[in-house]
Amino acid sequence: MIEADFWSALDQLVSESALIIDRPKNSAHPRYPDFIYPVNYGYLENTASMDGGGIDVWKGIHGDSIGAIICTVDLLKKDSEIKILIGCNEEEMRFIWDTYNTTAYMKGILIRRNTP
Repeated sequence: MIEADFWSALDQLVSESALIIDRPKNSAHPRYPDFIYPVNYGYLENTASMDGGGIDVWKGIHGDSIGAIICTVDLLKKDSEIKILIGCNEEEMRFIWDTYNTTAYMKGILIRRNTP
């Protein structure tokens, strides 16, 4: 029951927030130009995350359902965050997971939503 309540709360948060895509698929990261976004990346407007910005979102092209989250740890910034994955298929989820696990300084764990 608690797990269902968690996903329900995320659904509500996403449905009540505007999604701003500020880093479209195939664009370069503003500080790390060698990093190209494999999927649209943005945030939920008027929300708060550890870094002081909005809650981060990866938005795939396969609908508007939340399929997973990624919990990240950044050893350089010494912080952690969640990233919501919306409309992402398996390939997109793999690319996103790789994004957080290819350096020694950032790690992420993918938590999939269990759907009946």
